Amino acid sequence: MVTKRLLACISLCALISALAISAAAKSSNAETGPTAEGALAADEALAKALRENDADAIPRYLSDDWAVVTTHGDVAEGKAVFPSGIKSGHRTLNAFDISEPRVQMHGQTALVTTKVKIVGVFGGKPFEIGERQTDVWVWKDGGWKCVLTQESGPLSEK
Repeated sequence: MVTKRLLACISLCALISALAISAAAKSSNAETGPTAEGALAADEALAKALRENDADAIPRYLSDDWAVVTTHGDVAEGKAVFPSGIKSGHRTLNAFDISEPRVQMHGQTALVTTKVKIVGVFGGKPFEIGERQTDVWVWKDGGWKCVLTQESGPLSEK
């Protein structure tokens, strides 16, 4: 008789523990939804992938219809824009440093504006530029995807 009660108690404790773990996981997932901190972390991760010329990682952060409006007013579309330049050797970065972040949340959309310093080689020619950049991030399928990058610059040195 003691054994049946002991087993019932153990089973009940296991069930309560499983329910508590499930509730904590759901709560944790809700906390990792669209937040300013999460959008900034995604922006920083994209900057790191660009800085490291990681042609495989960059597309993970971009939506399929991502576009960039360059400092020259050109528009390039498709998440293969940067990786194709890296793979072909046309574009290599030595630095892609972001600072002065400003994050604005609009529901499941975040606007992340940063100051960017870029150093690298483009078409065989070295370059260094400072600019402001706004990335538009959309929370989709449990993660942030960049849908648009708007570059503005070059910044004048003060």
